[in-house]
Amino acid sequence: MKKTLLFLSLFLLSAFAGAQQIALLKYNGGGDWYSNPTSLPNLIKFCNQQLGMSLDSRPATVEVGSADIFRYPFVHMTGHGNVVFSDAEAENLRKYLVSGGFLHADDNYGMSNFIKAQMKKVFPELELVELPYNHPIFHQKYNFPNGLPKIHEHDNKPPQAFALFWEGRMVFLFTYECDLGDGWEDFVVHRDSEATRTKALQMGANIIQYVFTN
Repeated sequence: MKKTLLFLSLFLLSAFAGAQQIALLKYNGGGDWYSNPTSLPNLIKFCNQQLGMSLDSRPATVEVGSADIFRYPFVHMTGHGNVVFSDAEAENLRKYLVSGGFLHADDNYGMSNFIKAQMKKVFPELELVELPYNHPIFHQKYNFPNGLPKIHEHDNKPPQAFALFWEGRMVFLFTYECDLGDGWEDFVVHRDSEATRTKALQMGANIIQYVFTN
């Protein structure tokens, strides 16, 4: 097992050293994994312009159980409904995450119960931890002293950020009651104000910066 993880870690690191591309996660269960199609391209453009990064302008799409997931240092998922990982997919995702990968799940509304249950299959021994406002992810290039910004209203609840940590490293982030991805989308999609869209992009950039430097 250790030899396998070492190989996967080396494979992942070699991929990180090449062209840096982030990916959208395609999952089963009927949830609309494909929602917010303009969000990642806009976030990538913002990170390249404001953080001086050189991310590929075209995000990839990768399936949970695919070996291709090891090519991407950052994988994003979203949706409004059901999420299902098979046992093989959960095992593959676990290997990816413990080998240096990162998964960000952004609740577009209705994802919470499903993603929590599926991540429990991936890491049955771990518990989600709510991130305090002083966590570094809120204080990268952009300062968010009150944690996640509120982008879209769902159930009149405050936005929360939950994470899983493997051996001290954050491997999974779940942003809830926030809807960052909607704020990353083109203006014509939701017609959010410029200030709202900017907050969403800045928080997204903080997440990217944190992942790429940790």
